[in-house]
Amino acid sequence: MDKIVIQTDKAVKPGGPYSQGIKVGDTIYVAGFVGISPETGKVVEGGIKEQATQVMENVKAVLEAGGSSMSDVVKTTVFLTRMEDFGGMNEVYKAYFPNAPPVRTTVGVKLPLQELLIEIDVIASTK
Repeated sequence: MDKIVIQTDKAVKPGGPYSQGIKVGDTIYVAGFVGISPETGKVVEGGIKEQATQVMENVKAVLEAGGSSMSDVVKTTVFLTRMEDFGGMNEVYKAYFPNAPPVRTTVGVKLPLQELLIEIDVIASTK
């Protein structure tokens, strides 16, 4: 099966040797995105809601570049640096997945930059 790299300027560029997304068959695997703006290359100002929104916009851009959408997401993994941000993250999450939300795993982690509060990766279908 062919492996197709997905790259878009509408999402933050990778900070290391990895792809924004990979399409294999009818499945898209989107890398973990953090709350960094593709326009500025900096962490967005504000708290968990602002960062979660930027994360979702980055994910959405990669999905669209690969011929998919947020409604096609079947699995997410959410990484939070502060579990007390779960409620704020969930508010934003619900706005992007209002119907038939994907399965989800949420874990507490330490991210590479202290100001980062959240990272999310997704798996989506293209059918």
